[in-house]
Amino acid sequence: MFTGIIECLGTISSIEKEGDNFHFWVKSAISNELKIDQSLAHNGVCLTVVELKDDMHKVTAIQETLDKTNLGDLRSGDIVNLERAMKFGGRIDGHLVQGHVDCVAICTEAITLDGSWAFSFLHPSEDGLTTVPKGSICINGVSLTVVDSAIDSFSVAIIPYTFENTHFKNLKKGDKVNLEFDIIGKYLWKYQQAYQAKK
Repeated sequence: MFTGIIECLGTISSIEKEGDNFHFWVKSAISNELKIDQSLAHNGVCLTVVELKDDMHKVTAIQETLDKTNLGDLRSGDIVNLERAMKFGGRIDGHLVQGHVDCVAICTEAITLDGSWAFSFLHPSEDGLTTVPKGSICINGVSLTVVDSAIDSFSVAIIPYTFENTHFKNLKKGDKVNLEFDIIGKYLWKYQQAYQAKK
């Protein structure tokens, strides 16, 4: 379980392909603090640390993960958002994030404002993938508040701190991002479907 508050940025050092799997070597400020078998969110995707070397760690993405996320588009030198699993007993500064990506969205607009940034995204209009104004959304692992909301799109506003300390500073129109919708909203949608089926 995660909170969507990014700890640091990592750089893809190298990518090894083995069958359908991609092994990513990631260099970061927290890599030397990690342990084998530890869960770590990369752009919002929960992956297991499988190897450590100096200031780098290695994680593996299988085909299922590559099919549902933007990790297959990563190249050496790309930047990723990193967050270690939350500690129970502490404050949750973002919202409850599982690290299980629901779909990939496309950035349709990236606007620089006077002191902030506005980003808009288009996503599949699948059942249960719903946003609401002022609700929570996780974009590439970043916990954010929805500004405008439609059936297949939404927008968010980014403050300077988030812009500078996440990969939003590199995000541009046309880029793919990982989305994890609010778990409470998904359960409510499922409950409503079951209730309507009983009528």
